[in-house]
Amino acid sequence: MLALLASGTSRSSSSIKLAESESAAQNSNMSWGTEIWDQNDNIAIHTNRGIDALDKYANFLRDRVAIETEYAGKLRRLVKNYQPKKKEEEDNEYTSMQAFRNLLKEVGDLAGQREVVSESLQLQVIQAVTLLSKTLREERKKCLSDGAMLQQNLTTQLSSLDRAKRNYEKAYRDSEKAVDSYKRADMDLNLSRAEVERYKNVMTAKIQQSDDAKNEYANQLQKTNNLQQQHFSMLLPAVLNRLQELDEKRTRGIREFIIGAAEVESSVAPIIARCMEGIVKAGESINEKEDSFKVIERYQSGFTPPRDIPFEDLSKLDPDTVQESHYSNSISNHLTIKGTMGANKLKKRVGIFNIFGSTKNSLTADGQKEDFSDLPPNQRRKKLQAKITELQQKIAQETNARDGLMKMKIVYEANSSLGNPMTVEGQLNESEHKLEKLKLDLKKYQGYLDKASQAQVATSSPQANRNQLQNGHRTSRHSNGSADDHHEDGDDQPDDAGSLSRSGSEDNVAQIQNGHNNNNNGSSASPESGLGTSHTSLPGSGQGSANENAIGEDTYYETEVETLNPLGTCRALYPFEASSEGSIPMNEGEELQVIEIDQGDGWTRVRRANNSNGWDEGFVPTSYIECTLYA
Repeated sequence: MLALLASGTSRSSSSIKLAESESAAQNSNMSWGTEIWDQNDNIAIHTNRGIDALDKYANFLRDRVAIETEYAGKLRRLVKNYQPKKKEEEDNEYTSMQAFRNLLKEVGDLAGQREVVSESLQLQVIQAVTLLSKTLREERKKCLSDGAMLQQNLTTQLSSLDRAKRNYEKAYRDSEKAVDSYKRADMDLNLSRAEVERYKNVMTAKIQQSDDAKNEYANQLQKTNNLQQQHFSMLLPAVLNRLQELDEKRTRGIREFIIGAAEVESSVAPIIARCMEGIVKAGESINEKEDSFKVIERYQSGFTPPRDIPFEDLSKLDPDTVQESHYSNSISNHLTIKGTMGANKLKKRVGIFNIFGSTKNSLTADGQKEDFSDLPPNQRRKKLQAKITELQQKIAQETNARDGLMKMKIVYEANSSLGNPMTVEGQLNESEHKLEKLKLDLKKYQGYLDKASQAQVATSSPQANRNQLQNGHRTSRHSNGSADDHHEDGDDQPDDAGSLSRSGSEDNVAQIQNGHNNNNNGSSASPESGLGTSHTSLPGSGQGSANENAIGEDTYYETEVETLNPLGTCRALYPFEASSEGSIPMNEGEELQVIEIDQGDGWTRVRRANNSNGWDEGFVPTSYIECTLYA
């Protein structure tokens, strides 16, 4: 049964193929010249519509090319508009931003592929369609002209035949009448012999004319039949077959053009697929945990959260300091440490009237100090390490350049025809100078990194820690030099650059001007504000009154403050750059006086033995000095 089914299926398939081949053979044998020989006008209309359809397809391709070009251009503009700005380059380390950057790259490649499609369609398809349409119109016009000429020749021959036939008919009728007239004259006895002979001559002439017209008609008829047979069997079919070939050429061209346009699209499909794969890969590369870690790595300051605010027992406070204590509580600083999430809201300030802070350390192009000492510890170490890596790369590049110049000099010395070795000497000297400078910078920044690694990181400013450790009790020096213990409430918290908050600074100046600042403690004597006996303080807090000396807008006041007795001496083990108000710089090996020992916050208050650089006293890291206290 299965064999019968299989044989039946094979026979049916073979019969189908045979029928298709026979149909194709029949179609190939069919021609317009034989099948539709009498539809000349319809064939002319059909071929014209076919060429119009070809032009329509060409217009379709032109519009598509315009759309592809516009689409590619808009993609290019889209990618350009969303390229990361220079100020956003620091965010490029995150995987999400890197993925977005890769996405833009892939979209740019997609735009390039759309441009390839547009250009290929324009060069490979549209030009060919336009050329074919022009050629077909010219061939069709020629075919129609040849067909019209053949038809005109046939019409002319038919007219000649019709005219010859009419002449023959007229001559025949005239001959018949002449014969009848002769017969009647011959039977009429009243006519003379001469008259009868005249009728006979007329009859003979008419018969001869009729025979000539008959012969002409027969000749024209034969010519017409021959021409008509040739016209409908050879000449007209040839013209119609040419029109058929023309129409088939147009149809075949449309097929090839459609396939060619599809192949143009298919040729870029693998590249577009790779672009899509790249976009997917970019999306898969996003790692939220890694981004979170990079946020920590970028903004981590290294400081610890502040300790609990100590309780202030008002019953133990001196009445004169209650108002100041209340003032200190009202101006508590809520700013964040530089390098944390709130750092972008802070503006770097030097101090009141631009007289606080030290400008000893030069600034980089982005406004930071050369040793990055104005940054938190973690950020400072990262910046220094990055700078060291950059310098090492530059040194490697400059070393390679120098080695190349040295080899060139050796070659020139060995063969002077290749060049003058003295021309390389200047470049070698310049390279040596650059290399030496880079090595010095590398050594300098390595020293900065060593110091940053050895330095003890304080959780907050030295005076703020001092306040916390003393549980709100600290020594306040009045203008008379006496020392009173009273409570503070963290009125001198540091801001991002170690300077005073604006409200605290301006209020303090107002109190000094009004003669109400009777205390050098608080915000006016803290090491953070620098308003003690340092050169950055605002004198005028002595004896409860102020001497007003207006010097433009930078008015300040002078006062005489009794200095504290030194507790011992110390020697600087390492150089220190003051990075906040209240601290002072020192050089390695410098001798200083200790006026207040470290109380557990990592800072020691010292005074210079001389007043050579304008600094008087302030705080330095305890780990940076070696102290010798008096017995």
